Amino acid sequence: MTATEAVTIFERIALLMELKEENPFKIRAYRTGAEVVENFPGPIMQLAEKNELAGIKGLGEALRDKLHEMATTGGLGFYDKLREGFSDDFFELFEVQGLGPKKIKVLHETFGISSVADLKRVCESGEVAKLAGFGSKTVVKLLESLAFRETHAQEFRGDQVAPLAEEILGMLRLHPEITRVSVAGSYRRGKETVHDLDFLVATREPKLVIEDFVGIPQVQSILGQGETKASVLLRNGLQCDLRAVSNAQFPFALQYFTGSKEHNVTLRQRALDRGLSLNEYGLKPVEGSNTVEPEVMEEGDIYRALGLSWIEPELRENSGEIQLAEKQPLPKLVELSNLRGVFHNHTTWSDGVASLEAMAEEAQELGLQYLGIADHSKSSFQANGLDAVRLLKQVEEIRALNATYDGGHFKIFAGSEVDILKDGSLDFDDEVLSQLDYVVASVHASFTLPEAEMTKRIIKAMENPYVTMLGHVSGRLLLQRPPYAVDIAAVIEAAAATGTIIELNASPWRLDMDWRWWKLAKEKGVKCSINPDAHSPRGLQDIFYGIRAARKGWLTREDIINCLPLSKVDEFLRAKFLSR
Repeated sequence: MTATEAVTIFERIALLMELKEENPFKIRAYRTGAEVVENFPGPIMQLAEKNELAGIKGLGEALRDKLHEMATTGGLGFYDKLREGFSDDFFELFEVQGLGPKKIKVLHETFGISSVADLKRVCESGEVAKLAGFGSKTVVKLLESLAFRETHAQEFRGDQVAPLAEEILGMLRLHPEITRVSVAGSYRRGKETVHDLDFLVATREPKLVIEDFVGIPQVQSILGQGETKASVLLRNGLQCDLRAVSNAQFPFALQYFTGSKEHNVTLRQRALDRGLSLNEYGLKPVEGSNTVEPEVMEEGDIYRALGLSWIEPELRENSGEIQLAEKQPLPKLVELSNLRGVFHNHTTWSDGVASLEAMAEEAQELGLQYLGIADHSKSSFQANGLDAVRLLKQVEEIRALNATYDGGHFKIFAGSEVDILKDGSLDFDDEVLSQLDYVVASVHASFTLPEAEMTKRIIKAMENPYVTMLGHVSGRLLLQRPPYAVDIAAVIEAAAATGTIIELNASPWRLDMDWRWWKLAKEKGVKCSINPDAHSPRGLQDIFYGIRAARKGWLTREDIINCLPLSKVDEFLRAKFLSR
């Protein structure tokens, strides 16, 4: 059994125990165990097989025994017994927005609901509305959630795709008959969700490469196979397409299959205006033209031949990039190596699964100079939010921990993710906020306010002088929950007026603020902070997805506050504090 499968089993055990209203501490133990297994840097299942898990924090004796059983037998008797009567489809119910374990239990016991399809049937029939604790409004919201899921049923988040993309790229690069390889399509352009993965290879033996590709371990079934292309379905349901071209065709095919369609249409018209025809096979003079065929060895040569500076794949959305590239080089987009630290992270003080020390150690392992801790405030009771007493005690602990770091090369910033209440006030008063290094203000409840009221609520919070940055501005959860109604343009204007940083929440579940708004924010002078919203050490690595989104939003290192080194960001936060 793989570590990924073990994680799924632990997570499902926690859900089933919650459904059966068992001990909450046991439920939390399984969730913690899932996080530990997922984030463990070594071959944890091999260690489990040898019974060598002792000493790993977060894995008690009971969990270690269960991992040993899974590693040695490929199954877990405790889980099999717990899930008797529940199919795999049943667990999809926990992903439906507005449906928690208690409601799922009622629906299952009353109507025998065991799948999303069952839920939709009883909601549409009107039966659910008659149940105590549901009602017609709840049913409407459930049907809206189900419709949203159906609309995005064939889409995948970055965290569901990126590991597979890199794994398959690595395998293709090792193939002896492949000279060049790249991923293309919307994934290469950095889109927040994708429908499929497109791979492109240059080879003299396309048939052999195609045959080997359809046989890789990740493939569940072959959808189509030809001499130069193939389509397969991976085990997680993601479709992957491979095209094999010659080395000479590779730059043109890469440009074409990267897209976007709108970008390509404009680029082809530009080529025609210069007497050239551009397609996935080449860039050649049109019939009757005196234009000389340009020499193209790399993708960038295509843009140069058309009088353009290089356009990064993330910018190819026909949103002004071609017009600007005609006049000047485009901005040098931010890179992962530019980040010096991260803000908005959680620990076991609220709903994180790792201690302050563990989060700080991982940040230093990643080469970061600083780490911002912003555990939840008291109104987020479901996330074990901190009251003022606990928060200030945590601040003391952070200050003490900072004193142990030699040379001032690393620092933990003490903050809080403070709930923006329904009326726009904050969950802590100014006296408490004034004792922090920074404050992230976020909406975590009352999502259904009208747009004008929600916008007013958020802007009022930003006007508080102690608010440093605004967290996940639209509240969306990709493929699960749509954004609430809010005037983002007005929020950006308010951020510019108040000097509030807007977060780019790097969690692949959020990527919020959406990349489509960052160009406007940049024009208004609003600064960005790429925050992983990490709830575990592994979660810090979600900055990878944040960088992709930031690049798609035209952002450079100068636009992002946490690209500043420790001395500069410390100076920035102190200056903001003194201006309050």
